Formats: sequence, C-alpha cells, structure tokens
Amino acid sequence: MAAETNFHQIYRQLKNIMNKFKKGMHAKDDGAGNYQLIGPYSEKLKKELWFGAVQIKKNYVSYHLMPVYMFPDLVKEIPPSLKKRMQGKSCFNFKEVNKELFDQLKDLTEKSYNLFNERFDKI
Repeated sequence: MAAETNFHQIYRQLKNIMNKFKKGMHAKDDGAGNYQLIGPYSEKLKKELWFGAVQIKKNYVSYHLMPVYMFPDLVKEIPPSLKKRMQGKSCFNFKEVNKELFDQLKDLTEKSYNLFNERFDKI
C-alpha cells in the first residue's frame, strides 16, 4: 500500500508539471492514473498529435514526452541524471519523488513545449 500511495504522489507531481504546458492542447484524464495531453490536429498527418502523458504503471510512474522523440536534438539537452531515468526514446520512469529530477523534467518539458509550438506547422 505504501508504494501505491507513493506512486500517487509521484503521479500528482508529474501531472502538475505537464499540466502547466496545456495551453493550446486538451487533456484527457481517466482519474485512475492516466493523464494525456493531446496537441492540435495536424492537417499533414491527419490526426491529433500526442504531446505527452503521465501514467501509473505496476512498478513505476511513467512520464512520456513525445517532442523528445519528434525532435532528437532535445536529447542532447537532457542532463545525465535525468537521462538515467529514460526508457526508450521518449519515456522517463520514476519510483520516488525527486525534486532535482522533476525540476530538470520541467525544464525539458518547457523546451519541448516551445519547440513543439514553434515547429508544429512543419510536423
């Protein structure tokens, strides 16, 4: 039960980070640990673009940030301590609250949001 409570604390903090960047997007929240931030509709791709998500998984809380995948140059800006939390090309996993890492993630999310908005027409 303690891990479950801890995961909910992590989830709330990560959701708050992502939620700060929802201007121009819409959020989907199932209320059970699955928050998604959906960007505008892309005429070129004929679908809405997924900006990111925060999800409670069995063994960790995931923070998905799709601009890191769409714009690989962002990876160069990820601090080594945060990069250790990276799984795949756009996902970061956490088992505990870590203010330093969450601050780094907030900075990366802000850079991602700015780049996403700047280059959206070219996606």
